[in-house]
Amino acid sequence: MPKRSVATLLASATLALAGCGGHAAAQQQGPPPTSVATAKVVRGDIATYAVFDGQITPVYQTTLSTAEAGTIATVNVTEGDFVQKGQLLASLDTSQLQASLKANEAAVRQDEAALTKSNVAAPVASQQYSSAVASAQQNLQAAVNSVRTAQAAVDSDYLTQKADAELLKQEYVSRQTYEQAQAAYVSARETLRSNEQTVTAEQAALRTAENNLNQRKEDQATIAQNAAAADEARANVELLQAQIAQSSIIAPFDGQVTQRLLDPGAYAGANSGILSLAQVSRVYVVANVPDVDLPYVSLGKAVTFTTTSLAGRTFHGNVFDVNTTPTSGTLSYRVRLLQSNPDLTLRGGMLVSVKTVKARHVNALLVPNSAVSSTPKGPIVYTVVDGKAHAIPVKTGIQTDSQTEVTGAGLEPGAEAITSQPSGLHDGSPVFQPGAAAPAGAKAAGAGAH
Repeated sequence: MPKRSVATLLASATLALAGCGGHAAAQQQGPPPTSVATAKVVRGDIATYAVFDGQITPVYQTTLSTAEAGTIATVNVTEGDFVQKGQLLASLDTSQLQASLKANEAAVRQDEAALTKSNVAAPVASQQYSSAVASAQQNLQAAVNSVRTAQAAVDSDYLTQKADAELLKQEYVSRQTYEQAQAAYVSARETLRSNEQTVTAEQAALRTAENNLNQRKEDQATIAQNAAAADEARANVELLQAQIAQSSIIAPFDGQVTQRLLDPGAYAGANSGILSLAQVSRVYVVANVPDVDLPYVSLGKAVTFTTTSLAGRTFHGNVFDVNTTPTSGTLSYRVRLLQSNPDLTLRGGMLVSVKTVKARHVNALLVPNSAVSSTPKGPIVYTVVDGKAHAIPVKTGIQTDSQTEVTGAGLEPGAEAITSQPSGLHDGSPVFQPGAAAPAGAKAAGAGAH
């Protein structure tokens, strides 16, 4: 081959090779891949919550006092002691009341005896009054009958004496006979006057007996008076017994002594506080809820609460009641939980945070909030498919401060959702994840280039 021809061929081969290398370089040119951060799409539960500030208060909390005034004799408990309902906690000196009670109990016995006596005597006296009237009536009738008999005798003896006087004049009877008739007449008149006096006496006796019948009313009045005196004496006894009872402080419920305000020897006025008692085996959790959140705290609704005083513990309860009127000057409503407190860890005054579910979905598709992009056509989520960004239109559901519930065609658990949104990212943009293995196609292209 001529020397010129060989040089020409070498030059041609060199140009061909150069052209081939330039084409391969051209094939590798274009937009460089964008570095993105990703997170896996997962399935899980998601919920939103309403949170309210609250405080622990005892179910019962009261300052105990006595209705009576006096010197404190005993205080049987001190602060921190647990007491049971019905337990004697403190008492006043009742010596004067006890002495008055004994005197009035004696008065009761005396008045009851007088009442019993009058109750027994009244029927007997009433019977005697009735019998006296009947006897007086009989005696009066007998006296009247005697007067009638005596009057008849006087009339008869008068006629006899008058006839004998005429016969004496005619000397048909002797003077002795006349004098006997006259003596009989005088005697009959004396008997009549005596019987008339008896009638008068018996009439007076009858009036007395009849007047004595009115004594029955007086006897009944005496009975009523004695009964009233006995009732009054018994009332005085009951009053003193009540005063003695009210001189003691009895625990009205199971609880814990929170304050001891007075000691033995101190003078306590009526209704002066001596002890404070709180029920701690059950407590209220009290929270103020804005009106917009009232639908989430209906009666019986399950809630949880925590307190910084007991870090790491979560308490569970249910809504016990919801006030129907707002707290004065606000649009918040008082809501209470009635919480059992068997270990006494919850104490009055503790500040708590009450949380209740507003909405909850289970087994939902979840992505970080930063994975959701807003577009004029609606929200989308970019996933990484074969080294490129793949835009998936989605619908969003519940959103928390870190996650969003999404649904979209082709979006499955395990997909890599892009959580960073670099400018210029669009559907089909080449992307790479730092630290992740390069896509298989990219490796092949790299190998071909070499």
